[in-house]
Amino acid sequence: MRLHKRVCKRLILLFMTFWLSGCAPFTENNLIEEISPVTFLSISKGDKGKLKVSTIMPPLSKENKFVMTQEVNLLKEGVQKYNLNSYQEIKSGQMRMLVISDELGKDGIMSIINVLLTDPDISPRIYLVIAKGNFDEYLESQLDKDENFDYSFYRMLKHYEKKNQGELTVVNLHEFKNFLYTPYSDPFLPVFKIEEDGVNYEGTALFQDDKLVETISSLDDRIFQLINNDHYLVVLPIQKFEIVLGHVRSKIIVDIDSSYSTMTYTVNIDTRIEEYRGEKQLFDPKQLENMKKDIETHLEKQTHELVKKMQELKVDPLQLGIQTKKPFSKPMEEKKWIEMFEKMDIKIKYNINIDPLTDANSKRQNL
Repeated sequence: MRLHKRVCKRLILLFMTFWLSGCAPFTENNLIEEISPVTFLSISKGDKGKLKVSTIMPPLSKENKFVMTQEVNLLKEGVQKYNLNSYQEIKSGQMRMLVISDELGKDGIMSIINVLLTDPDISPRIYLVIAKGNFDEYLESQLDKDENFDYSFYRMLKHYEKKNQGELTVVNLHEFKNFLYTPYSDPFLPVFKIEEDGVNYEGTALFQDDKLVETISSLDDRIFQLINNDHYLVVLPIQKFEIVLGHVRSKIIVDIDSSYSTMTYTVNIDTRIEEYRGEKQLFDPKQLENMKKDIETHLEKQTHELVKKMQELKVDPLQLGIQTKKPFSKPMEEKKWIEMFEKMDIKIKYNINIDPLTDANSKRQNL
């Protein structure tokens, strides 16, 4: 009897040692020769409500690469099917990107996001991208020309995220989750379009909760970068006036009246002229002032139309609802805010400060 108790104590002590040290009795096989760490997954709509999951195999070794695709009902099922068709076990610990088709985005991606968030092997810093067009077909055609296309794509996203140059929208899983689950905010993602000459940035996809409802591009996307995403643009071309503004920095002031019926959205901008091909003599302070007022009026109109589009879509990627929060009072319900935002009168005001043109080149007729 005494011997039996002693054996039980030893077994309990052994179990506690494993539990406290975080060690599991079953270890995963991570021998580099026997695993295949995927760097990205591409997900689109399959037949009969299934998910079409694709990636490039093998992603790291020097063997010939090919696109592997599986149609599954569940995301994890795709990884399992990969393993049943490969001599190397698929590992997701090195995943860097998730490419989601715009058709799937319109149906809603919350279930996919939740799977990624609950997987301890997947970093919350992976980039999320919306793709327009057949991404799998493009991958297959691209492997002969650029077998490291996936790595180049990842490096481009990382560059624009790190340098914060305000050229394009870059969103990772952690940021998307915050936008999705934080009150008074709706998420957004970059959109890349598959074209004959490559994968080109098109603009920013706006989401209502987890569903893609609109893609903004061209000047609307430039304005979105300026007033919400990076508050900075390296260049801002305005074709109407044949001018390019450079190093554009913005500061935003939002004011909502006490009745929540009118919002005044003021954008203060500091910039300089990078290029001009028009007829005005911009070294003349009076003509420069006229040009500045023309640009302010043009941007006010464009921004008003962009915000009006958000009101019609009932989305708030600018997180304007946060302005309703006040100390010592109960926060407004998000649903009530969206109803008020939809009917709110929005006034847009731009104040642009352009560096004067007073250098030695002032003798030129035009820039």
